[in-house]
Amino acid sequence: MLDRAAKALGLRTDPVIFFGAVAATVLFVVCAIAFTDTVDAVFGAVSDWILTHLGWFYILGVTTFLGFLVWIALSRYGRVRLGGDDSRPDYSDPVWFCMLFAAGIGSILMFWGVAEPISHFAEPPLRDVEPESVQAASEAMGFTLYHFGLHTWTIFCLPGLAFAYFAYRKGLPFRVSSILYPFLGRRTFGPLGRFIDAFAVLGTLFGVAVTIGLGTMQINSGLHTLFGVPENRAVQLVLIASVTTLAVISVATGLDVGIKWLSTANIVMAVGLLVFVFLAGASLYLVKGVIETTGVYLSWLVPLSFWNDTFGDTGWQGTWTVFYWAWTITWSPFVGIFVARISRGRTIREFVLGVLAVPTAFSIIWFGVFGLSAFDIEMNQGGELVRNVVVEEDIPGALFAFLAHYPLPTLVSAASILIVVVFFTTSSDSASLVVDMLCAGGPESPVRQRVFWGVTEGVVAATVLTASGVGGLEALQQTIIVFGLPFFVLTFFMMVGLVRSLRREPESAFRRRPPHGGEPGEEKREAGADGP
Repeated sequence: MLDRAAKALGLRTDPVIFFGAVAATVLFVVCAIAFTDTVDAVFGAVSDWILTHLGWFYILGVTTFLGFLVWIALSRYGRVRLGGDDSRPDYSDPVWFCMLFAAGIGSILMFWGVAEPISHFAEPPLRDVEPESVQAASEAMGFTLYHFGLHTWTIFCLPGLAFAYFAYRKGLPFRVSSILYPFLGRRTFGPLGRFIDAFAVLGTLFGVAVTIGLGTMQINSGLHTLFGVPENRAVQLVLIASVTTLAVISVATGLDVGIKWLSTANIVMAVGLLVFVFLAGASLYLVKGVIETTGVYLSWLVPLSFWNDTFGDTGWQGTWTVFYWAWTITWSPFVGIFVARISRGRTIREFVLGVLAVPTAFSIIWFGVFGLSAFDIEMNQGGELVRNVVVEEDIPGALFAFLAHYPLPTLVSAASILIVVVFFTTSSDSASLVVDMLCAGGPESPVRQRVFWGVTEGVVAATVLTASGVGGLEALQQTIIVFGLPFFVLTFFMMVGLVRSLRREPESAFRRRPPHGGEPGEEKREAGADGP
């Protein structure tokens, strides 16, 4: 029956995964509205239990994933190409970086660039640190970069590597179930595999919905600052509809047009904002501070990778680090498949080093410039960022309160709103593409399917955002913590499955080849960006 329905609608997808995910999404949204208190109580209780009792599991797990990726990149397996042994990258390095970064945490950097450092500066995670002191500033940068550096990109990189390997070397479909093929065999294509894929669709939709909700609040805050637009749900619904419309247009044009060019343009604009803050602020202070912050991050990296707040037991880690890891995990199928989709032809070593090192380096610079500038405003210029952002709990308005201390605040804030809009558009359109791939099993599908998922993301975000009481974003955040746990456990199987399959690779896969992927003496061609 589902097959006939799919054919009648002209869909090119797995009907069980597609209709199962749609039905579950509708059921959840309806229940969230009709039974808000009950849904909140159930998911709130489960998420609180996970944060309290399994925080150590997340901390140790993500650190284990990072160690595994470093090992596999530096081992002989790092020479294996994600595709045929002589395959070439589909995108040039600069375009590849822009696309993976914009779809990954580009939007989150805009939201937390000022908000997280100033929050930890005002309320240090460690009890023996005086708030708003020099030590608090140093600690704030260490924790912020821990949250947005190697560990965050590890959560994206490992699934991305598994998806790319099994899709391009083993010919399996772009589905979460494919990474379990070493364990499930042919059962990957049966009911169990389809259940896993439908669940992955739900997790992706909810994870993206949280981000769209956060972006909507930030855009609303910026418009309120500039033009006095009220901060309420009606305005936020209009903003969600606008971002969803842009995302639908982008995803309809395809990966090599809308998503590619939006991602590139957005990175250029974001770098422009970064340069403006650097030049208009205390430039020498920032140069020295970014270098020092890099050292702080590297010196804190190992201790924080294993820190579980055992002696303080303040609960801080559950509301910050563990929540970040759980939230990021819900993004991992989306970002992982998208990064795999744009990474065909690269070696495992190129993939891991590129996905981990380049975005992390950019994050260090980004948070160094914005975080240190916020400290300078607060400590040396009599600013009131702590009061505006932390005391008054205006996290979405942190960026705009910060920019008010710079020249041309109205113009720069307006440009920042545009950057946020485009960042969230690229996240939404990339997620639509990936969700459709999870259902269809490959990149080729009718445009209307991608458009459908783009609209669905907007509807989910709008519905839950406007639910009464804590049934809004808070309930959705609790939900994705619950949905994230199965994916987190699944990541351990990814590591074992990758090693099992790599051990069966023919010896030719480990031979060194010239950079262009051909045999010595062949004419070298320029790496293009024409797409697959």
